[in-house]
Amino acid sequence: MSIILKKTHYTTEDYLSLERNAPYKSEFHDGEIYAMMGASRQHNLIVFNIARELGLQLKNRPCEAYVNDMRVKAVTARSYHYPDITVVCGTPQFEDAHVDTLLNPTVLIEVLSPSTEAYDRGGKFAHYRKIASLCEYLLVTQDQPSIERYLRQGDIWMLSETIELDATVSLESIGCTLSLREVYDKVLDDADKNPEADESVN
Repeated sequence: MSIILKKTHYTTEDYLSLERNAPYKSEFHDGEIYAMMGASRQHNLIVFNIARELGLQLKNRPCEAYVNDMRVKAVTARSYHYPDITVVCGTPQFEDAHVDTLLNPTVLIEVLSPSTEAYDRGGKFAHYRKIASLCEYLLVTQDQPSIERYLRQGDIWMLSETIELDATVSLESIGCTLSLREVYDKVLDDADKNPEADESVN
């Protein structure tokens, strides 16, 4: 979830100066700054599970994976975002000497929350699509086994959805595979035991 800060217009320089000294994270689009809210326990478990699986598969390969705090810039969209998981293969390119804003992600992954799902599917994905290096975009549902994978093929993004817990999702651009059983480890089992857990947290 995000909340717009009060000011009519910020420059990118304003945003970066504020962001690098702020006690919390905010995203930026076209002159507006949006403060980010915290995530649920389920959300954090899924992010950790995916990061663990990718980290093992990317070991000793020319790729880097980042969780939550690596800012990504969509230059032509005039926006800055904090994807839940970012993977870059090859030489990472950064905006400046601070090395905190990535320009060339290969894969971006967002874990959906009730308050952000529409934006992750709509406006944010529209910004991400303008990043020339981006090859794959994943949307991961929290409360049921479901991973939507968007694969860039030229100017077209092809969608596939995987919903079986015993299935896997192949990330062709980075040569990795995600097992849904591993992605939802300690998430769905716990939800079945305590269905009311985390309902009030986005």
